[in-house]
Amino acid sequence: MNTLTRTIVATTLVVVLSACTTPAPAPSPAATPQDAFFERLSALCGKAFAGRVAIDTPATPGDDPFAGKALVMHVRECNERELRIPFHVGDDHSRTWVVTRTGSGLRLKHDHRHADGSSDAVTMYGGDTATAGTASRQEFPVDAESQSMFAREGRTVSNTNVWAMEVHPGRTFVYELARPGGRMFRVEFDLVRAVAAPPAPWGK
Repeated sequence: MNTLTRTIVATTLVVVLSACTTPAPAPSPAATPQDAFFERLSALCGKAFAGRVAIDTPATPGDDPFAGKALVMHVRECNERELRIPFHVGDDHSRTWVVTRTGSGLRLKHDHRHADGSSDAVTMYGGDTATAGTASRQEFPVDAESQSMFAREGRTVSNTNVWAMEVHPGRTFVYELARPGGRMFRVEFDLVRAVAAPPAPWGK
C-alpha cells in the first residue's frame, strides 16, 4: 500500500469513527441571578458576621436604636427553599430576615418578635423581587399585604419601601432599606472573618 492510499484509508477511518462517537451533552442552562444569589447566601450558612451602619439618611430621629450597639447577622437556618438570618442589635434579638425561593424569584420577609417569643404587631412584612437582579444584588419592593399592615398600624411612610440585599463573597453582605425622597438605611457586614454565633433569636 503506497503512502497516498494509506493516507486515504486513515482519513476515512477518522471520519467513520467520528460519526459513531456520541456527541457531548449540551451544557445545562445557567442558573438565574436569583438562584446564584441564593446559593451565595446559602454558602454562609452557620456563620455569623459583624456589621456597621454605613448610611442612615436622614438620621433616625430620637434615640438611635443602632448607635453604639454590636450588629451581627447570623445565617442560622438553611434549606433549599428558605434561609433564616437573625439580625442582632446589641441585646435585642427581635429581628430575623427570611429569604424564600418563589416560583418567579425570591421573597424577603421580616420576622419581628418580642422577648417572650410572641409576634410583634408589625411583622412578616417585605416583598418579592420584581426584576432578575444579579448574583450580587436583589431588590424587594414592598408588597400589598405589607402596605395594608403598615396602614393599619399607622406606618404609611413605609408603603414605598424597597429593601435590598447584596452578597459579595469574601468581602461584604449588605442589608438596605430605601424610600423615594432620600431615605436610605444601609448596614454592611464584613465577610472576611466570621464572629462567634450570637444567642438564638427571640421565639426560637
